[in-house]
Amino acid sequence: MPRLSDVISELDALWPPERAEGWDAVGTVCGDPDAEIHRVLFAVDPVREVVDEAKALGAQLVVTHHSLYLRGTTTVAADTFKGRVVHTLIRDGIALHVAHTNADTADPGVSDALAAALDLRVERPLVPDPTDPAGRRGLGRICALDHPETLGAFAARAAARLPATAQGIRLAGAPDALVRTVAVSGGSGDSLFDAVRAAGVDAFLTADLRHHPASEATQHSPLGLVDAAHWATEWPWCEQAAAQLDAISDRLGWDLRVHVSKRVTDPWTAHHSSGAPN
Repeated sequence: MPRLSDVISELDALWPPERAEGWDAVGTVCGDPDAEIHRVLFAVDPVREVVDEAKALGAQLVVTHHSLYLRGTTTVAADTFKGRVVHTLIRDGIALHVAHTNADTADPGVSDALAAALDLRVERPLVPDPTDPAGRRGLGRICALDHPETLGAFAARAAARLPATAQGIRLAGAPDALVRTVAVSGGSGDSLFDAVRAAGVDAFLTADLRHHPASEATQHSPLGLVDAAHWATEWPWCEQAAAQLDAISDRLGWDLRVHVSKRVTDPWTAHHSSGAPN
C-alpha cells in the first residue's frame, strides 16, 4: 500500500500546485504523510456530507476540487462547519487534498472532462497557458460538434449528460440557431466573454452567468449561452481524475480503491417558476 506522501506526489505531478492562481489555496489540507492509503474518494466540495461518505467507505484520502479554506482562517474550532470538517477528518484518519485552478488549466483538465461528458471534440484551450509550448494547457476549451445541431438541442444535450440539479440548464439565444462550435468552461465563466467572442464560437457553456455580463454578451453578438449549475459542470472532472489515479495505481501496483462521490452538493435544492412577470 502507498503512503499518503506517495499518492500526493503523483497527484502533484498531475496538477502541479505552482500552476494554481495566486489567490487560490490548493494542496494537502490535513493528513499524516506516513499514513497508508487504501481507498480514495473524489468530490467537488469538501463539505460534511462528503466527509461522512468517506468515513462510511473507509477512505483514507478525500480529493476535492474546491478548497476548504480559500481565504484562510484563524481557527479550526469545531463549532464552525469547516472546523467540524477538519476535526472529523483528523479524528478518523482521513486526509484532504485540493486541486482547484491547477486542475482547471491542466491537460487534461476540468473543461476537458466537461467536453467529454457532452461528447464534444476538443480543439484547443480557450485561454492558452503561455508557459505550455504544446499549447494544450489553459483555461476553458474550444470544441466542435461532430454534427451541427440547434442551440435548443445542444442545451437539451447538456441537460441529459450533466448531473441533474435544481437549477437545470438555462438558455439565452435563439433556440433554433445552428451550433457547430462551442466554448466550454467548468465553473464560473462570465469573466471569459472577451475570449469567447474572440474565438468566434456559436455557443458558450459554463456556469454562474450573472445578469449584466450575460445581457451584454447577447447584445454584442448572436452567441448562444448555456448556463448550468457550477457543481454540475465540475463534477465530470471527478470521474476523469479518479480514472487518472486508477491508471497510476495500476502502473505502480498500488491496488488502490478509487471512488467518486455522486452526492449532489450543489447548494440549490429546489427551483420554482412563477411564469410570466406581472
